[in-house]
Amino acid sequence: MIQALTGLILACFVGYAGGWYLGYVEGNFALLLFLATLVTGVYWVAERVYFLPRRRRAVAQLETDTARRRGELNNMGIQQVDSDIGQARHKLMAQPWWLDWTAGLFPVIVIVFVLRSFLFEPFKIPSGSMIPTLLIGDLILVNKFHYGLRLPVLNTRITQGTPPQRGDVMVFRYPPKPSLDYIKRVVGVPGDEVAYLNKKLTINGKPVSKTSVPDFFDEDTLRYYKHYEEVLGNKKHRLLNDEDRPAFIPGTDDFAFKNNCVYSVEGVVCKVPPGHYFMMGDNRDNSLDSRYWGFVPDKNIVGKAFFIWMNFSNIKRFGSFD
Repeated sequence: MIQALTGLILACFVGYAGGWYLGYVEGNFALLLFLATLVTGVYWVAERVYFLPRRRRAVAQLETDTARRRGELNNMGIQQVDSDIGQARHKLMAQPWWLDWTAGLFPVIVIVFVLRSFLFEPFKIPSGSMIPTLLIGDLILVNKFHYGLRLPVLNTRITQGTPPQRGDVMVFRYPPKPSLDYIKRVVGVPGDEVAYLNKKLTINGKPVSKTSVPDFFDEDTLRYYKHYEEVLGNKKHRLLNDEDRPAFIPGTDDFAFKNNCVYSVEGVVCKVPPGHYFMMGDNRDNSLDSRYWGFVPDKNIVGKAFFIWMNFSNIKRFGSFD
C-alpha cells in the first residue's frame, strides 16, 4: 500500500514538473520545493522512527537465530557450518526504493530549500531590458536576506532588513502576474516624485547625473546605442538610450495608484506611494517597467541581485555588479 502511495506522489511531482516545462501549467518552484521538503521530511522521520528500527530488529533477530542454530549444530558435533550472513544482513538493512527516493533525498532537498528561501537564489536573465548591466543568459545570484527574510511561498517578511535604495538592482514578483519574477533597477522609493521626460530622469525635482560614454555595440541586434553613466543615490551604473524610440510611453496598463502618474508626449511623472517602488530597466527604451505597469509593492520583493556567476555564451561574465 505504501509503495503504491509513494509511487503516486512521485508521479504527481513528475507530472507537475513536466506540465510546467511543456507550458501546460503555470509553475511555482517555491511551492514545489516546499512540498518536496515537506513530503520527503515526513518519510525521513518515518524512516528514523519506524522503518530503520524495524530493519535493525530484523537483523538482530537474524543474528540471534543464526547463533542459536550454530549452537544447536555444535551440540550435534557439526562444526563446519556456513555462517556468513553478511549478504542477508545487507538485504535486510537496505532501504526499499520508495524510501530511497523520499527519505534518502530529504537532506539534499532541505539544504536547497533553506539556501534558496533564506540566503541566495539563482536566476537567469531572459531578456535585454537590463543591458548593459546584465546581458541575456547571465546567471545571477540574488541575496534573499538583504531586504529582510521572508517566508517561502507566502513571501511574508519576518525580519526588517535594509530598505531598498535608489540604484539597487532588485528581483521582484511582477505585479500584473506575481507568479513571474522580474528584475529592474530601483529608481524611486516611497515618497519620491519620479519624472522621466524627454529621456531625462529627475527625482524630487533634481536632475539625475547622466554622463555620455562611448556608444555600446549590442551583439544580438548588431546595433550601436547611446551609452551613458548615471548616478542614482551613491551608485554608478551604465544605461542605454535608443534615439529611434520616442519619449512617449504607449500602451500603459491600468494599475493601482495610476492616478499618481501623469502621462504626456514627453514621458511620465509619478509620485511613488507608501510601501511601493518605481522600477526601470537600464535599457531605457527597451524595458517593460513601472512606466507601463505601475509600482512594485513591498510584498512583491524577492531580493537584491548582486553577482554574475556564469554566462554560457560568454564565460568572461563573472563578478559582482551595481
